[in-house]
Amino acid sequence: MIFYYIYLLLVILLSYIFKKKGIFLNYSGDMHQSFSNKKDVPLAGGLFILIPIVYFLNDIFINCFIISIYLVGFFSDRNIIVSPKKRFLIQCILIILFVLVFDFRIISSRIELFDILLNNKIFAILFSSFCLLILINGSNFIDGLNGLLISCAIIIIFMLIKLDLIDNSLISNESISLIIVVLLLILSLNIFNVLMLGDSGAYLLGFFIGFVIISSHMNNPDISPYFFISLIWYPCFENLFSILRKLNREFSPLKPDSKHLHQLVFFFFSKKFNLKLVLSNNLSSAIIFFFNFLVIYISTLNPSSTIFQIKLIATSIIFYNVSYMLLFKFYKLNFISKK
Repeated sequence: MIFYYIYLLLVILLSYIFKKKGIFLNYSGDMHQSFSNKKDVPLAGGLFILIPIVYFLNDIFINCFIISIYLVGFFSDRNIIVSPKKRFLIQCILIILFVLVFDFRIISSRIELFDILLNNKIFAILFSSFCLLILINGSNFIDGLNGLLISCAIIIIFMLIKLDLIDNSLISNESISLIIVVLLLILSLNIFNVLMLGDSGAYLLGFFIGFVIISSHMNNPDISPYFFISLIWYPCFENLFSILRKLNREFSPLKPDSKHLHQLVFFFFSKKFNLKLVLSNNLSSAIIFFFNFLVIYISTLNPSSTIFQIKLIATSIIFYNVSYMLLFKFYKLNFISKK
């Protein structure tokens, strides 16, 4: 345990050294990575999360895939893999291989016709891979605000521990609790603009959350699969909504933009109340997290009921869409019309 506390101290010290020396900075220049921050902030959060995950997981081969997913984001952050299409293609190959090698797939939807399809191994592999890809890239989308992705990851993992749904053959509750402590530390540093996750950290967290959730789903068939969807509905719907929105505008779904919900919330606070960037950033993140926390908390009240979970997901999506329409209207009136 003493080594664990030493590691936490090293994270703090290295974070400030990286920031002072300009190490691990954002080289890609993508607007979605820095639209709410003017200062250069090291994208080292993923590295500090990767180390305890790899250390605590009990399977070296799974660790290889986790490291590979992290490296895709790392090369993106370093501006080595510039093309979004190439990044997505590499993600597809890695995720499909992961699902295929470990037979790591969604086993039930509680819809008879769809479950027949899931009994087909090829369909199950492709569908499970699709779900993981949606979560990974959705996680990257919501990482535009300080602490939003990290706080969501913390509450998801905490609720899984609370309900005793973690697959302890892969990682113990004690080990994953220690990972939560690391995430809390990274969250604090992220809020104060000492470091960010970057694509590397967002891909890593998205994959790790998906991995934990699907393993929990496979080992707890009595729990409604829609409960697990309730846990991750926000990043997944953010991604799906973004794809449809961009296709409607004849814009490539793989290219980043600044019209995601969290960005519109940020624009609203920065314009409406004339707040400083960091304050608008953190306030927007806190409000979205609070709503997402309510959804996740309510989902834990009846995790076995499919009807309950579907109603909760539907209500959340309706609230999301109404909020988006109102915020986008404000954005058009105050930004687009003045250009």
